[in-house]
Amino acid sequence: MSRLDTGMRDSPTGVAFIDAEIQLDRMRALIRRIESASLDPIASRDFIHRMAKAL
Repeated sequence: MSRLDTGMRDSPTGVAFIDAEIQLDRMRALIRRIESASLDPIASRDFIHRMAKAL
């Protein structure tokens, strides 16, 4: 995975570009946490199908 050199944060008030190393480190850590909690595509599809059947 390549390292971010600029990040973008979107909010209701607009877009902010982040390039400070400490902020980028936080963004990288957040991305890693999200990736580790995410299902792979097949597991995600199966989960959605199970939830749709349960409705």
